[in-house]
Amino acid sequence: MKAIMITYDSLNRHFLSPYGCNWVQTPNFERLAKKCVTFDKSYVGSLPTIPARREFHTGRHNFLHRRWGPLEPFDDSMPEILRDNGIHSHLTSDTLHYWLDGGCSYHNRYSSFEFFRGQESDAWKTVLGDVEIPEHLGQACKQDIVNRAKNEADMPQTKTFQGGLDFLDTNHNENNWFLHVGTFDPHEPFFSMPEYMALYEKDYNGPLFDWPVYRPVSEEEKPYVEHVRKMYAALVTMCDRNLGKILDKMDTYGLWEDTLLIVNTDHGVLLGEHGYWAKYYEGHPFEEITHTPLFIYDPRSKASGRCDCLVQTIDLAPTILEYFEKEIPKDMMGRSLKNTIANGTPVRETAIFGIFGGQICCTNGKAVYMLASPMDNNKLLFNYTLMPTNMIGRFSLEELHGATLSKPFSFTKGCRLLRTPSYNPDLESPHIGRHKTTQLYDLEKDPHQMNPIKNAEFEEYFRKEIVRHLQENDAPDELYIHMGLRQGYTSWIKRLRGLFKKS
Repeated sequence: MKAIMITYDSLNRHFLSPYGCNWVQTPNFERLAKKCVTFDKSYVGSLPTIPARREFHTGRHNFLHRRWGPLEPFDDSMPEILRDNGIHSHLTSDTLHYWLDGGCSYHNRYSSFEFFRGQESDAWKTVLGDVEIPEHLGQACKQDIVNRAKNEADMPQTKTFQGGLDFLDTNHNENNWFLHVGTFDPHEPFFSMPEYMALYEKDYNGPLFDWPVYRPVSEEEKPYVEHVRKMYAALVTMCDRNLGKILDKMDTYGLWEDTLLIVNTDHGVLLGEHGYWAKYYEGHPFEEITHTPLFIYDPRSKASGRCDCLVQTIDLAPTILEYFEKEIPKDMMGRSLKNTIANGTPVRETAIFGIFGGQICCTNGKAVYMLASPMDNNKLLFNYTLMPTNMIGRFSLEELHGATLSKPFSFTKGCRLLRTPSYNPDLESPHIGRHKTTQLYDLEKDPHQMNPIKNAEFEEYFRKEIVRHLQENDAPDELYIHMGLRQGYTSWIKRLRGLFKKS
């Protein structure tokens, strides 16, 4: 048995022709959709990049207990389970976060892995002297300018896919392997070769603007929104071309007969929609970010077509483990999608998603409820971890001075965790959410989320569903209070009374 998973970063489904886009050239995604089941109600779990990747491994949510960070010692890792059960798992990737403290434990779970450097501000090439940085809007940094390839063959995305192609050339006749091709594109900066840009914009005389800051679109930036969208489209077309190379190999080697194929992303991206850029954490987690493209081909059923069952990132790990006939750990909260792919069997009625410290969102695929905390900061929340690192560095001494040991959670296999105060203005952005208003949207009548609605019955339903999900995920007691969820107070009060009796 064989499996391939191709993961893009920040892929907005509205730029893909199988999801209705008629101006971005994605012929290989169309080709993919003809072979696969295309999911119309696929949602994220934990945002952003590395919290999502923890879900790829563990099949359970990250955002209820901690922010960005490595895999924990108690985590069940899907690639590691395969590796330890005779299935060779291989990662080829250009995602720079694997090199940083906050992502340092993910790649080591695979049997083998290879990296390709140069994305974004990856601390790679060294130029100690001055580097000319052109006039720009948004972000521009010396390291990114230094890293940029001069031709397509040297671009990190190209090398990442070539690593996957090399793996298939060498191992297509072998059995029992899982190949994970993980590219950082089309994540910002939206840099591609002139060949791709010429498809969408031939003459541009404005400032360099391929890396928007995570914030509302400014007055200065508004005239260039369409330029940024065209740069993103060009990069998506490059992603499409590399996808086609994998599909060609599947054709050449007859892999459609015995190979599971998953094509997914960690989340989407805002490109001026709702007046925001990228993954703006002080705004709401709109559909452009949270409602994701997902394609799966299972050689057992060879099913294709559309599926409107509600699925999530947490379902991928159990789906792959079940395919390889390996036991799914009890702590994985996701569900195998085998029967969903084959005959449309639902796996859930509602799903929750969000970013640590931000809104807790709940959807049934027809509406989405974004629950904001009634509090004006995150002082009540704590970060629970045994891997005390942020995205690019370790916890500060100040953070650790406030640490205590927590009780074990149901999924920590008896381990007590470091419990550190989460409120720190220097750490609140961009990888801890902010607090805005609670909003409810009818996605069937208002798919672009232009007009929030009021409906007391729906809101009460979703609040109860959020409580149910928090209980199933053994969320921290204080999270119920922080989110104003009175339905969850009962278990919290019982625990508190128990502590008083013991004392």
